[in-house]
Amino acid sequence: MHKRMLTVYSIAHAAVDFSCAFLVYRTMLDLTGLPLCLLLYNFCAFALQMPFGLICDDKNRNGVFAAIGCIFVSCAFLPILPAAAASVIAGIGNGLFHVGGGLDVLNDSKNRASALGIFVSPGALGLYFGMSMGQDSTIPTAIPATALLIFAALILICCRHTYNGFQSQNDPPELTLPKGGVSSLVLLTLVVVLRSYVGFNQTFSWKSEWHWGLILTLALILGKAAGGFLCDLIGARASASLSLGLAAICYLFSDYPIIGTAAVFLFNMSMPITLFAAARLLSGAKGFAFGLLTFALFLGFLPTWYGLPSLLTEPWAMAAASAVSAVLLFAGLKCESGEHEKC
Repeated sequence: MHKRMLTVYSIAHAAVDFSCAFLVYRTMLDLTGLPLCLLLYNFCAFALQMPFGLICDDKNRNGVFAAIGCIFVSCAFLPILPAAAASVIAGIGNGLFHVGGGLDVLNDSKNRASALGIFVSPGALGLYFGMSMGQDSTIPTAIPATALLIFAALILICCRHTYNGFQSQNDPPELTLPKGGVSSLVLLTLVVVLRSYVGFNQTFSWKSEWHWGLILTLALILGKAAGGFLCDLIGARASASLSLGLAAICYLFSDYPIIGTAAVFLFNMSMPITLFAAARLLSGAKGFAFGLLTFALFLGFLPTWYGLPSLLTEPWAMAAASAVSAVLLFAGLKCESGEHEKC
């Protein structure tokens, strides 16, 4: 993996997610149209990554797409834009950045998941500080907007120096799946839907104190990063079973802050494993694979947006969700690894 590119993409990931959260909390939080803005943003940021991914796979200009994504999010801060339009533009920018940056990381990391874990993990930190700092009216919106333009330039410069131009290293576009691949991809998608639902609905009575909120965010970040390294060390199925199995046990005792934090850390270790497996299944359409799983994130968001009551109000329910995730992911990874007769 080109360390310079990974560093720029990872920091830019935090900046993009920070800016999107900052935009919502600064300009939309008190609007009566906030639910619509959130739906539009999440649809554009996550559901649209599927078509964006197909385009990225075909055009083979991943860094250009990532840079354009940064520019879009920067433009969303223009004061003349209605809130709904800003939500759409920010969402499109977020989706373009994630697909472009994610696809470059997947290409460069070859058969290792650790780089993917490093890339996906800083987003949560950006969201946390974007939400908290977005409520501070003394911070000019020009700061995140300008920072994104700088990151767009840095991405293009790094691409030119790393790849001797803006052409990426995508495989020839191909949407075919190996035998048993459809069932594997369905299972991996269900894992992400469930993880998204858990992320939007899990609650801890002790989270109200600010330091535990930050500690949980750090646990989520480190969990995603650690999941990639553990996958490389002991394999995808072993790391998925170990992390989610231990997470289920920890969730049973999540009324205790330290154990609950450990549960969040362990539960999120499966994220890079799932993405990595989907990309290997669709090696000729990694961008589409990335987008498919982010569409699953959008599906997991919808019950919360509709205001449906959470099914995860008790520790045992969160433990059950983790256990179900472990079963689904283990089965999907068995298919992905070639053991199709067991799927």
